[in-house]
Amino acid sequence: MLRLEPRAQTSTLWRYASPLLALALTVMLGVLLFVALGKDPVRGLAVFFWEPIKSAYAWSELMVKATPLLLIALGLAVCFRSNVWNIGAEGQFVMGAIFAAGVALTADANTPSVFWWCILLAGVLGGMVWAGIAAWLRDRFNANEILVSLMLVYVAIMVLNYLVYGPWKDPLGYNFPQTKTFEAVTQIPKLMQGLRVNVGVFMALAGVAGLWVFLFRTHAGFAQQVGGLAPDAARYAGFSSRRALWLALLVSGGAAGLAGALEVAGPLRQLTPFVPAGYGFAAIIVAFVGRLHPVGMVFSAILMSMFYIGGELAQSRLGLPRSLTGVFQGLLLFNLLASDTLMNYRLRWARTERAV
Repeated sequence: MLRLEPRAQTSTLWRYASPLLALALTVMLGVLLFVALGKDPVRGLAVFFWEPIKSAYAWSELMVKATPLLLIALGLAVCFRSNVWNIGAEGQFVMGAIFAAGVALTADANTPSVFWWCILLAGVLGGMVWAGIAAWLRDRFNANEILVSLMLVYVAIMVLNYLVYGPWKDPLGYNFPQTKTFEAVTQIPKLMQGLRVNVGVFMALAGVAGLWVFLFRTHAGFAQQVGGLAPDAARYAGFSSRRALWLALLVSGGAAGLAGALEVAGPLRQLTPFVPAGYGFAAIIVAFVGRLHPVGMVFSAILMSMFYIGGELAQSRLGLPRSLTGVFQGLLLFNLLASDTLMNYRLRWARTERAV
């Protein structure tokens, strides 16, 4: 029989091989899932893993999904490496979208063409304000940031619904709960005509480079990581845990708010109740599958985007519920948690003696 034997030290090999094993197990379980649902597993896997990358248009749509996921995951990585557990990035994403929409609605035909920068800055500010509430409650009252940030998600959604059903509702929108379509001048510049992907992709990649430099080449990044790995050692070295808390949450909130601003001023071009797309929660998986490393999160964001697009295609082409996206995300997360066991344990065959 197989048994788990503790390793003398954490395996570097399995640290990076574990996500690959988790993906392979997710694919295997996906095959069984399609068979159980009475669908062709080859066609089902093609919908999730081939259709999103088979053409330039497919890649552009993949980047539309991957950009907010990557931006939010980069911010979350700062939190998690600092041992600050921000679970409310979805609320910060929504609040960034609200702040950005508020600025976008002030635009008119005479607004300058660079106005979209103001919209993005408003989104960053919105996310930072919402994350700052969690930081202040943790700093002032030692409130648990997990619960506070998570509960603020639902407050942000209620604020969003109040606005689109109330004061910001488009009077010419046939009573639909949405704002008017933003002016063309507020549109985030697109990379190519006819495609929805915009310059947000470059911002996300710049965030990857910036986070790598911050974490591995700066004193502040070193202090953040030491505070997360060994709080006592960080205090002994004179690193401020309070500064680390505020920095982690404000950076994370700002990144999520930027993602929200790119979403409403990019593909959506208006504020609707459907802005909360689950990106803030999915980005947690992206961060951990990418091992909290900036480069690793690029690949995990693309993978998670394939699940989003695959779920939409499975609904239209295979007649399956769109919730299949969440199923694949959950399978990937649980398989990753199981595979991570191999970092600290190895499998050994153990002979069992039969009782006489």
